[in-house]
Amino acid sequence: MRVHVADHPLITHKLTVLRDVNTPSPVFRALVEELMTLLAYEGTRGVKVEPVEIQTPVSPTTGVRIAEPRPLIVPILRAGLGMLEGMTKLVPTAEVGFLGMARNEETLEPTTYAERLPDDLTGRQCFVLDPMLATGGSLAAAIEFLLKRGATDVTAICILAAPEGLAFLEQELEGHDVTIVLGALDERLNELGYIVPGLGDAGDRLYGTV
Repeated sequence: MRVHVADHPLITHKLTVLRDVNTPSPVFRALVEELMTLLAYEGTRGVKVEPVEIQTPVSPTTGVRIAEPRPLIVPILRAGLGMLEGMTKLVPTAEVGFLGMARNEETLEPTTYAERLPDDLTGRQCFVLDPMLATGGSLAAAIEFLLKRGATDVTAICILAAPEGLAFLEQELEGHDVTIVLGALDERLNELGYIVPGLGDAGDRLYGTV
């Protein structure tokens, strides 16, 4: 498993505003979209391309285009939906699937309650969107779901992560081609399983249900 923490002043600035408890939902949503586009640049460095011959106004030349089969973007419902627009702006030709996962607040264990994905993901590059990598249970379950359908190249993009979650993923996904792209790696998890300092519940703050 490879881990990349994006180091850019614009990402740090936007994260600071996201963390602020006084940032309202509309601003929070806009910032998540902007952050996602920045993180998507990092997350798609390894996207598969193929050569293509084109004609410029001056001469023929060889360029590249995103290869077939097209990448698959998989936001984890519900909070991952807030990241989707920022990703599809950067990769508009990608296909989109959905995976609904929830965490039991007592056991912290993930459960899958909905999915809309191709049955066969052989040869597909998959990009999983999940704002918060806390315990790692939900993200590990989502990635394993994709691997079982044949995916061999999975990149997860998260706004924040805790060291405990990364360690759990490393253990659960050993031997698989998985990349984790983060906006920041925070200090720890608290006794409730929330990232510290974190930004609270991303889903609640995105959709105004606090």
